[in-house]
Order: sequence, then C-alpha cells, then structure tokens
Amino acid sequence: METPVSTDEEAAKPDGVWSVDEHLADILRQIRPLEPLELQLLEAQGCVLVEDVTVPAALPPFDNSSMDGYAVRVADVVKASEEFPVRLTVIGDVAAGSGELPTVGPGQAARIMTGAPLPPGAEAVVPVEWTDGGTGGGPATTMRAHSAAPEGAGGTVAVHRPVEARQYVRARGSDVAAGELALEAGTVLGPAQIALLAAIGRGTVTVRPRPRVVVMSTGSELVQPGETLGAGQIHDSNSFALTACAKDAGAQAYRVGAVADDAETLRATLEDQLIRADAVVTSGGVSVGAYDVVKEALTEFGGEGGGVDFRKLAMQPGKPQGFGRIGEDLTPLIALPGNPVSSYVSFELFVRPVIRRLMGLTPESRPSVRALLDSEEPLSSPAGKRQFLRGRYDATAGSVRPVGGAGSHLVAALAQANALIVVPEDVTTVNALADVEVVPLD
Repeated sequence: METPVSTDEEAAKPDGVWSVDEHLADILRQIRPLEPLELQLLEAQGCVLVEDVTVPAALPPFDNSSMDGYAVRVADVVKASEEFPVRLTVIGDVAAGSGELPTVGPGQAARIMTGAPLPPGAEAVVPVEWTDGGTGGGPATTMRAHSAAPEGAGGTVAVHRPVEARQYVRARGSDVAAGELALEAGTVLGPAQIALLAAIGRGTVTVRPRPRVVVMSTGSELVQPGETLGAGQIHDSNSFALTACAKDAGAQAYRVGAVADDAETLRATLEDQLIRADAVVTSGGVSVGAYDVVKEALTEFGGEGGGVDFRKLAMQPGKPQGFGRIGEDLTPLIALPGNPVSSYVSFELFVRPVIRRLMGLTPESRPSVRALLDSEEPLSSPAGKRQFLRGRYDATAGSVRPVGGAGSHLVAALAQANALIVVPEDVTTVNALADVEVVPLD
C-alpha cells in the first residue's frame, strides 16, 4: 500500500479542510483488492469472479423432453384429432436419467417424463394432456432392436392432436453451447450464477473473497438495544446500522458493539479484532471533545507506517473524519463521526467504496442521477460545504422530495429516505423544481 498523505500536505490545505473528493481519493489509493481464493460454490456466493468461466460441454447435454407425455414420430400423428384420434403402441418408459433407450418406430410411442432424453426415432413429444393417458394391453407388437419388452412396454395410447417436429423438445445446447462464455470476470456471484456454475459442472471457482469488516461504536453513554436506559444514556444504533450497511455492500460484517470512552480499552479491543479484519469501521470519538478517545487511541497505532489521520471535511453532515492503517498488517481503518445520520452518510461516501475496492469492483461509488426537487420551500445549504440531504426519490416521476431536516440525529427521517440529495459547495439555495443531483440508495 502507498504512504498516506503527510501532515505537511494536510496543513497546506486552507484551514486544513479536505473536500469530499480529496478524502475519498486518498483512501482509495491506499486500498488494494483482496487476493483471489478458490472456493466451493456456496462459499463463493456474494464474491467476485476473477476469471472468465467457459462452458465445458453443451447445456443441456442431450435432447430432452420439456413435458410429461409420449415421444412420437411426427408422421404418425399428423392426422390426429379429437374426433379421430391416432392410436400408437407404447413400447416402454423413458424416465429422467435413463441410459438405454427404446427406439421409436412407425406406429409406436414411448412414454416419457420431463427432462428425460428423447429416444432414437422420436421427433417430438405429445403432452399427456393431448392423449387418453394410455391404456393397458399385451406386449407391444414391435420392439425394434430389443430382445425383450422394456419397463412400461405394452398397451396403446390415443393421441388427439398433432405435433410439429421438435415440439416440446429441449435441444442439446439450447441453453449454452460448449466453449461459450458462461460468466465474465468481475461478475458478482448470486443464486442464478451459482446455479449456472453447478449446471456446467463447476464445483469450485476462483474469486476475490468478501471483505471481513469489523464494526464498533464508541461512547460510554451507549447501551445495547433491549437493555434499560439510565440517566444520560442512549441505545447504540450506529454499530447495528453500519454492520447492516457493510453486509448490504457485500462484506462479511462483524459487529463488536459499543466501546467505552477509554483509549486503552479501545486499543485492546482493536488488537483483538484485527485477526479477523480486512477493514475496521468505528463511529464516534473523532471530533474535538474532551472525551473523543478515538483520536487519542489511534493517532499512533501499530507497526511502521501505522496510525490514523483525522481531518475536517467540507461536507454536512460528517465534517470530522478519520482514515489510516493499524496493526502489523496495516489494516485499513475508517473512523466516522458519531451522529447516526453523519455515520450513515459517511459510510455511503467512504466505506462502501472501500468494500467494493477490496472486492475488486468498479465503480466503487454509487451512481448518481438527476431529478427535479419536489419541495414547497427552497432548500438552504452552508456555503463552502457539500451537503447531503435525505430524500425520497421517485424514478418514474424523475423527482425527489426532501425527508426530514438537515439535523444529523434524525434517524426516523433517515429510515424513510431512499436517496441522498447532493447540494454542491458553491450553492447555498436550491429552489423548488430545480434540477438536482441524487444518489439512489435502493
């Protein structure tokens, strides 16, 4: 990994303030994708392919029936009708997985199940609903190339409708042909992709693993949900929200919970967690308060080159931010502010891109769209700061409606939002029906 921006560079910035783009660029240039692993299919779910996967053999590998019914020759049923059905001799059953197959000759049919291979001589499948279902009888009179009647041989079936050649037959290679590209490198493996890999016979696949992200919040006032609040206490929502965000972004997320405002306790907790972390996310303790212990604990942490830089960003919410690398392996750590909305917005802007970079995915950030502002009142924004307001985006109408205010504590409003409304640094007022940038979060 590259060396982080020096404190001299940071000090050279006006008022030591970083832009959102500068902070994100500095983070991403120090992150490299995780090394590939060969994993079993189910272990690879949610991971990113690092190789093109080609089809070794045609899928399906043989012509097979798409219906339960009777395999027939087209000429034998061309004149079949409800009034004048054609009666054929049933020479045997063909089930899925059948090996030795009966040969269908003139005036004959083979009872066949969905997915079973089409027997020699047959040209189409008559659905069972187009027949009388078959009747009992003695042994079939014609058993070409068979010295004895196969299972199910004997009796007749009345066919009430004609079929065309290849009707209700799934052709060999109709899904994918041998040598075709099944999945491209860079594909995220979901259930459908796992199904395709299994169908073409792949038991393992080479992928970049899902990043392991450890999440913890700091603050002696934080209490686990489900416990009774004491005086001055609040429930810890950040660690739950950020863990859920990390999972949603594709990571394996581990929630540590709340750590008290004590630098030694925080350092000890981090040291215990680094063994299972590809990245660490903290919330709280990054401002200028007397009890902001994250700064105290992490400014110098770990081996050579370790430590976390704390910065002021020209954004609202989320002005205080931190990033660095800790421990002997210089594991990335992203320190977020403690207000719930601030930490959520900061995750979207800085942590989600880190997770995607570790997975080898591009682009790292969510794409934005343009929409009309659906607001009765103009929106105000502080000069010199990029503001991220919560909104409800309607893709059909091409509009976005602000939800709640600008306060960084408004969790209820955040729960109603599905997008962020972005107000640039040089804009202080946004009028109703103005064209604005929107980042959908769905």
